[in-house]
Amino acid sequence: MLENLSTEKQNLKTLNLDTLKVEEILSIMNEEDGTVAASIKPALPEITKIVRAAISSFNRGGRLIYMGAGTSGRLGVLDAVECVPTFGVRKEQVVGLIAGGDKAFVEAVEGAEDSTELGKADLEGISLTDLDTVIGIAASGRTPYVIGGLDYARSIGATAAAISCNKDAAISQHAEIAVEVVPGAEVLTGSTRLKAGTAQKLILNMISTASMVGIGKVYRNLMVDVKPTNEKLEERAKRIIMEATECGYETAEKVYFNAGKQVKTAIVMILTGSSKEAAEQKLEASNGFVRKTI
Repeated sequence: MLENLSTEKQNLKTLNLDTLKVEEILSIMNEEDGTVAASIKPALPEITKIVRAAISSFNRGGRLIYMGAGTSGRLGVLDAVECVPTFGVRKEQVVGLIAGGDKAFVEAVEGAEDSTELGKADLEGISLTDLDTVIGIAASGRTPYVIGGLDYARSIGATAAAISCNKDAAISQHAEIAVEVVPGAEVLTGSTRLKAGTAQKLILNMISTASMVGIGKVYRNLMVDVKPTNEKLEERAKRIIMEATECGYETAEKVYFNAGKQVKTAIVMILTGSSKEAAEQKLEASNGFVRKTI
């Protein structure tokens, strides 16, 4: 029942929300948001398991797949989409599925989240395999769309993980790895786009970032596989080369272009004094890890 979910309870600090001044509302919201990170800490061991599963999937040619409805689904799509420019992965490597399809990202699709069959169908539609890791996301922890997806994932041998914002969540029973965080009652009762959404976003940040570090997409703390698709990113790419190699701007720019605008290749060229071809060979031999080439 919804009334038993922590995400649906009334927040005692905001029972008179409609009578508060703007600055009072903002102060309470800021205070409540400050508790979210702490609510995630107890779940770090389970989040670690998800990251390791994602790394294993990537190393075997599999994918990381998020699926959810409403805010949860949108957050998964957002994280998946941002992996492409940030880490230079193929758009098929990290996938975000939302109940109701792409249309649901900008408007509600009635009833889509209530179908377990739709969750299964969406995974079938992207040809899910046992190499993939599927993460079902649901603040309430009871979304049928997610449950259907997780059940199908497990039935074919894919890794199935769940992220919810309630204890003893229903979706946890359908996953091999279950992350349950409890950020508590929302400032606006039941509006899980608030603290629950923030918690989910933080967890997805952890999963995608740590798993990309685990497959060599990062050197030191630099985005060495960034895709420079505009002028701002072109300049960021050159700055990354400068920071990674301690070279000047002119050298970074020259080698960047000589490397075919491949930041990682340019870095290895400078650090090892190699040609573009030799740097590419070193990276291939090290499975893409810059540090293993020097």
